[in-house]
Amino acid sequence: MILGLSTSGPYCGVALWHEGDVIGAAHEDLARGQAERLMPMISEVLAEAGVPPEQLQAIGVGTGPGNFTGIRISVAAARGLALGLGIPAVGIPLMDALSLDAQRPALVSLSAGRGAVYLQRFAADAGRGPARVALDALDGWAHPDLTCIGDQAVEIAAKLGARAATPAVSPAVGVARLAAARWQDAPAPPAPLYLRAADAAPARDAPPRIIP
Repeated sequence: MILGLSTSGPYCGVALWHEGDVIGAAHEDLARGQAERLMPMISEVLAEAGVPPEQLQAIGVGTGPGNFTGIRISVAAARGLALGLGIPAVGIPLMDALSLDAQRPALVSLSAGRGAVYLQRFAADAGRGPARVALDALDGWAHPDLTCIGDQAVEIAAKLGARAATPAVSPAVGVARLAAARWQDAPAPPAPLYLRAADAAPARDAPPRIIP
């Protein structure tokens, strides 16, 4: 039984994965308030599935890239819950999760703000990234038969002469699914994946402290 968490963007997502299937999930778009919503959402998903926390084997969490405060909220929650339950916490790069079941080669994009995106290309012969790239500097990311998924996929696909598609799984479901495959080999506690320095201005909501 694997719990998946993702708050890397303007949303809050939780999923419960068991024996190859999703048995519970919730996703809410949230510009703010993820720290207050995440724990109640976890409780709701577990309760609706009839699963007590003690039955969890591991907790997967999206480590980004994405919103700095959002990433820290779910990473701190995953590590704290895992510590209390005595189970592993597994960090899953969000782009890995969103690429699940996508037709290859796939280009996954996440908003980076200020006219830029985080990109990662998944291809057997020409993988690339992740990297922060300006939307007007996409040269070198094209690939034959490329499928673009994620934030601003339609715009990116038009610039690259590719096609756009919707991710096959939600972020939290993808995180839970990959954590189910990786948790027994997880080498270290999850840590946020940042591809640029944090903005100088402090966040409106202070991020939680991450347990060492």
